[in-house]
Amino acid sequence: MRTLLLTGPGGAGTSTLAAATAVRAAARGARTLLLQRPGRAPGGPDGVPGLAVDAVPPLAAAESLWASAGDALAAVPGLTPPPPSSVVPLPGVAPLALLARLARAAAGDEADTVVVDAGPLEDGVALVGLPGTLRWWLDQALPTRLRVLAAVRTAAVRSGTAVPGPVDTVLDALPALEAALGRLALDDPAAVEVRLVAEPRASAVPALRRAVTALALHGQQPAAVLARVLPGGAGEWWARRAAEQDRALAALAELAPLQRVGEAATEPAGAAELAALLPDGDGAAPVAALAPSVHRGDGVRRLVLPLPFAERAGLDLTRWQDDLVVTVAGARRSLPLDSLLRRCVVTRGTLADAGTRRARLEVTFTPDPQQWPADLLAAEGSRP
Repeated sequence: MRTLLLTGPGGAGTSTLAAATAVRAAARGARTLLLQRPGRAPGGPDGVPGLAVDAVPPLAAAESLWASAGDALAAVPGLTPPPPSSVVPLPGVAPLALLARLARAAAGDEADTVVVDAGPLEDGVALVGLPGTLRWWLDQALPTRLRVLAAVRTAAVRSGTAVPGPVDTVLDALPALEAALGRLALDDPAAVEVRLVAEPRASAVPALRRAVTALALHGQQPAAVLARVLPGGAGEWWARRAAEQDRALAALAELAPLQRVGEAATEPAGAAELAALLPDGDGAAPVAALAPSVHRGDGVRRLVLPLPFAERAGLDLTRWQDDLVVTVAGARRSLPLDSLLRRCVVTRGTLADAGTRRARLEVTFTPDPQQWPADLLAAEGSRP
């Protein structure tokens, strides 16, 4: 299943171009599913052969999740959970609702291509990082030692030597949740293509640059920027507006390959007008995942994490047990360290080429003498 995820600043036209992308995909013969956010349904995508359209309301998703957890909650002594119709959803549930719908589409092989209207940049970036975030929370709530004990208890319950309780209901649901997260490689550009939607104005560029940095933290990078451009005109106003647009387009072209989308005079009506919004050959070239790499030399190891356009302001680096925690552009990710780096101490962190496409975080690790044998330290070129 191929996934196309569109996101952009509010008012940039993300919903309209997501619908146009879905219509184009269906026209090429792919079984296509368009996942829309509620309250914004551009006219035209319904009734297109090979295209299914599904709105993903966060409230319904919260009710469904609560209903699925009802047995476990009802088993807790003294607890009377409210019915799903009385559940108040937490803020930020929209990306979670889209993630759950994506998991269902993948499990049911519903489409060859899924187009996701991910909404504003903050929600789009949050959606890309959500599978990793949920895995982190699962690891905190159920670390390895607890999972071993849980396996023992599950065996006892199945053998009849222990009475099942609410904890067992949660543990029974865990494999299905982990399997669903495993099917959602949102941080893999080979499976999920991110397209940024933008109005080429000077005010839009900083937010899009931050989004590119935040996506890189999760291993993703945009495959294209869809820029809505104005038609030509005459007069002083047009000249000034065109100059600003040209400057913004040049800046946007640094973020990802640029695709110009002509601004329409009216809201597109019907599938034909939606499809006509996109330029011919609107497919984007594949991009590579931005994975951290480890380099060895001079008795140290250096972890390099690509963070295009990252700035020093707002960049934070900490070490928590066996993880390296990086905060940048309003996003945070916990990176598990390999077995060798776990036996090292962090001695330096540097942001190289800040503010450019080549920006990268370089973290230097030095072997910890208390955890490395002396002969291995000598082989590394270090001294105890």
